[in-house]
Amino acid sequence: MKFTVADLLDQLPAGEPLALGKLEKALGLSTKGDKEQLRIGLTALQRLGLLNQDDDQLQRLENDELIAARLRCSSKGFCFALREDGGDDIYLRDHQLNHAWNGDRVLVRITREGGRRRSPEGGVQCILSRQTTSLLAQVDQEGDRLSAQPLDDRLLTSIELPASDAKHAQAKGEHVVEVVVDRFPVAQFAAQGHVARTLPINGGEAADLDLLLTKHRLQGRSAAPKVSPKPLDDAERSDLTALPTILLEAWQGKDAPPLAALSLETLEEGVRLWVHVPSVAERIAAGSSTDLWLREQGESICLGDQWQPLLSAALTKACSFKAGEAQDALSVSLELDGSQVLRHFRFERSRIQVDGKANLAALTSLVERKPKSRTVPAALKGLKDQLPLLEGLISLAEGLKQQRLSAGSMDLDLPLPPLERLADLQTPAPDAAACGWLVELPSHHPHAILRECVLLAERALGRHLQALELPALYAVNPAPAAADLHEVAKAALALEIPLELSDEGDASAAELALRFAQTDRKRPLQQQLRGTVQPVLLAAQAAAHSLAGEAQALAPWCNPGLAYADIWNQQLLLTLLRDGKDRPSIRHKTSVDLASDRCHGAIDWPLLAADVLAPYSDDLNHGLAEKLNQRARQLQELSGDLVAMAQARQAEPLVGQTLMGVISGVQSYGFFVEVPPSQVEGLVHVSSLKDDWYEYRSRQNRLVGRKNRRTYKLGDSVEVVIEKVDPLRHQIDLAVVLPEGDFELDQGDEAPESDEA
Repeated sequence: MKFTVADLLDQLPAGEPLALGKLEKALGLSTKGDKEQLRIGLTALQRLGLLNQDDDQLQRLENDELIAARLRCSSKGFCFALREDGGDDIYLRDHQLNHAWNGDRVLVRITREGGRRRSPEGGVQCILSRQTTSLLAQVDQEGDRLSAQPLDDRLLTSIELPASDAKHAQAKGEHVVEVVVDRFPVAQFAAQGHVARTLPINGGEAADLDLLLTKHRLQGRSAAPKVSPKPLDDAERSDLTALPTILLEAWQGKDAPPLAALSLETLEEGVRLWVHVPSVAERIAAGSSTDLWLREQGESICLGDQWQPLLSAALTKACSFKAGEAQDALSVSLELDGSQVLRHFRFERSRIQVDGKANLAALTSLVERKPKSRTVPAALKGLKDQLPLLEGLISLAEGLKQQRLSAGSMDLDLPLPPLERLADLQTPAPDAAACGWLVELPSHHPHAILRECVLLAERALGRHLQALELPALYAVNPAPAAADLHEVAKAALALEIPLELSDEGDASAAELALRFAQTDRKRPLQQQLRGTVQPVLLAAQAAAHSLAGEAQALAPWCNPGLAYADIWNQQLLLTLLRDGKDRPSIRHKTSVDLASDRCHGAIDWPLLAADVLAPYSDDLNHGLAEKLNQRARQLQELSGDLVAMAQARQAEPLVGQTLMGVISGVQSYGFFVEVPPSQVEGLVHVSSLKDDWYEYRSRQNRLVGRKNRRTYKLGDSVEVVIEKVDPLRHQIDLAVVLPEGDFELDQGDEAPESDEA
């Protein structure tokens, strides 16, 4: 089918009718079969109370009983619908799934309201879009029945295969197969599919990458349209080529995306920071084939020492800044006072010239150089004239970071392990991480500097678009829930970590992170804290961004080589600069500066013509933010699997060896141990603890032996043996090494009575 229910609903405007023919055209339907499928979908939506059809006129209806959500299942069979409106998760029993799979977008109706300690329950009424259209599996044969069993145990299903795929049942253990879903389950009919190809399990690093790309349906990429980037017009472009400008570089992988450049000027009271951004949006036409192709890609993908770039090769070449060359950019000047508080800002189309590039080695040499030293380290030889600029940027970024942290943001000292195959994955992107927390970086790290400057520039655009009441893609990030933080604080107090809590017993995430950093259990406690954060999402409405320390609005636009959302907001900014109406009519001699915050509150007329504004409003009304969020989640899962696969492969040669690790989590079924040097996390199952019967003390976050009173708690060092490594499922089985003199309980020994429920 060429469209999903979500696509169909996105094309139906709320509050006004749409002709059936226009809907067919918008969905690209031309054949009789496609149009018949559309009519089936429309009939179903009518029955759900989401659509009214009068002859060939369609009108979308609101139904508050149906809640949009994303399905999340566990390997144990528990399923929840995660509401898109941020409400309480809805528990779904097996018979209420209605063939929905993990990751699917669904409409849910609540059947039982939740209580104080109980989630609401509901049932799936409609599947908006399928997340899994192909998957990795192993082939099983029982008699004449051939089926694919997904490797992802969150997919609580099997898929029927044709008899011609029987040969793949013989390769179990050496290969897995990619299965394409030909028919999703419906009524009493099971899902059907076919084997597209086999993939080796132990084929080396390149084969591992192919496995993961296939798992996340990213192995094939459509070719970029063969369209040359638009040449840029020099009219009304500010000449900033005389301004000292530096490009900070940290990524070394092939096809790494282009990043922003920075300049800094000293003012009588404070400084003026310039952020110069590659002007990708100027080189493509909004709504063109190239623009739609970029929208489909969503983001650049870091694969370690190589990238799957968002931009085409031609766009990357045209937009990347090069030292010593005058190039076009989109720039913002950010005026900060002596306390480094943003006072004013102004956007402009510009022409800049990068004077040099600085990497981590150069910046490390700079901060390690002795004061008043006359010698210039080798790493700084080509940057002698830019040293004052670099020193100013390091100092400014540190000040901006402290402001961000004091506003509630959170940096955690949880870097990725130093594994060679991770390469660029070890260096976080210079923006607000989608996972909802930031990796702590040295103050002189290129991306530590760039990150603070970019967040400030994106704060400026967010506030600007919000003040001018223009449609925009905002990045939003609510603060962690107080109840979740309270649980982490209780776990810390149980470990005798001194905390200063409010009268209600609460503490902010930033306060907890700072306190945990001063303890000998910093890493496992910060890992617990990491589990409380909310992801960064795109939205059509402005809201707070806790991670950036921004209370009003933040609009991404400074990393167009990383994410399509930045390109879209660039298009909107350029439209404002070019087509914005700076006075009520031509009869008015006084105009306002639409590029500056000084126009805020001075405009009471339409800034843009309705036909100019309509495409942006339509994109947002048709679910652009959710589509980009869905793509971002897919890429985050891929990144997590790339790290887990690298760690598992590093652990494979260590099977049978005894290593010292640290307990990183405790559950009723066992505890997790993080083992260096790869920081791989494995499970010690409670059934493997043969020396005693162990009780789970949830309030104290520990396991306690009933007889010997031995305790396993968060942050403890333990000696373990790596027993088994499953690199495909990223599962590591560990066993604790008992202290000398300890013995296992005989099967006939009886457990003493429990002294705690």
